[in-house]
Amino acid sequence: MTEEEARIAVCKAGKKLLKEGLVARTWGNVSIRLNDTDMIITPSGRPYEELEPEDMVCVNYKIHTYEGSIKPSSEYKLHTAIYKTRKNVNAVIHTHQMNASTVAVARREIPPILDDQAQLLGPSVRVAPYALPNTKKIVKATVKALKGRNAALMANHGAVCIGRDIEEVFVCCQVLEKAAKAFIEAEFLGGAKSINKFEAWAMHKYYLLKYSKEAKKNK
Repeated sequence: MTEEEARIAVCKAGKKLLKEGLVARTWGNVSIRLNDTDMIITPSGRPYEELEPEDMVCVNYKIHTYEGSIKPSSEYKLHTAIYKTRKNVNAVIHTHQMNASTVAVARREIPPILDDQAQLLGPSVRVAPYALPNTKKIVKATVKALKGRNAALMANHGAVCIGRDIEEVFVCCQVLEKAAKAFIEAEFLGGAKSINKFEAWAMHKYYLLKYSKEAKKNK
């Protein structure tokens, strides 16, 4: 993906998140890994509906420098830490989506309760302990919660989803919201019943290693 293509993709993803109700106003952020040193990320404090591709910011995630006068999202350090620790991840979306945020407020881990959740997100969705936004503590806690997963909740804050490309990450956000909603509502019916953790892990591995590749061949 060229820098121009990445800017367009990040801008479109931000507007799509707003349309889908996964973010509000200027909250949340989106990035795409451009190469071995740079990423393209949404800017700080700008409404999604007003964004243009040229407003996206190119950040060197190795040394935390950026080009131009527009500041990157204040949470860009979370994105840089993910790219440094997850070599197969090429896109990151941080949201404040309603149902996932509700579960994050309750600080409840979401067990593997849906097949598509287990396949895309992993054998559970952990909750990173609360820490002040934009701090080393929240970055470290969130990266740890993402280990072996494609999504994590951030206590009293929101959620973060990761993936091999921006399309996969957007689906992860949608599946996370579906799983969070199912988890909340199942609690009123006696509690959510979990899929066997071994089977959930096997489904996630199958998705990563085989199913998603076969799906791309069929496009």
